[in-house]
Amino acid sequence: MPPLLSIVASYGYAAVFALLLIESIGIPAPGEGVLIVTAIFAAETHRLDVAVVIETAAAAAFLGTSVGYWLGRAAGMPLLARYGGYVGLTAARRRLGQYLFLRHGAKIIFFGRFVTFFRTFAGLLAGLNRMPVGRFLVFNALGAAVWTSAIGLGAYLFGRAFVHVSRPVGLALVVLGLAALVTGFLYIRRREADLQRLADAALGGATAE
Repeated sequence: MPPLLSIVASYGYAAVFALLLIESIGIPAPGEGVLIVTAIFAAETHRLDVAVVIETAAAAAFLGTSVGYWLGRAAGMPLLARYGGYVGLTAARRRLGQYLFLRHGAKIIFFGRFVTFFRTFAGLLAGLNRMPVGRFLVFNALGAAVWTSAIGLGAYLFGRAFVHVSRPVGLALVVLGLAALVTGFLYIRRREADLQRLADAALGGATAE
């Protein structure tokens, strides 16, 4: 029996909650994998209720990303303020990052659920860049609900065939996500001075601590 399936068979909902919570806090773990395996297990054995599987996964994803947010908010900025200059993250560039996340953070939190890197680290990044708490919580909840419903129902309804579809789709999303990161990085490099002026104007020229 594959390891994830064995874990699900033994621990059921608890396995879903624990692995998705760990992944969403910012520790790499097979969160999406356990959700898919559990939904298929529910469809084939009827020992678990897929609605409860999805609700459990959504709660864990929301809570984990929220924990990641507060960890990033509490510890990230002081560390960057102290050591960021050594890697080129000056106070001005930290303001720029905060400004960009303020403008586009909702998209990252919501759509990032479908890309492994962002699903794991979005909360930390949001906290680090001081995304407003209310806005973060709303899009964190929406993203968790939509992603777990899409993945859980897809696996439950289409079974093992969903695995063969989800892998290339997931890979494509990772590639698109990386392409977006590179494009965004190049755009920022070209327009850093202009964006910096906008960031200073929006944030009052002071780095949030």
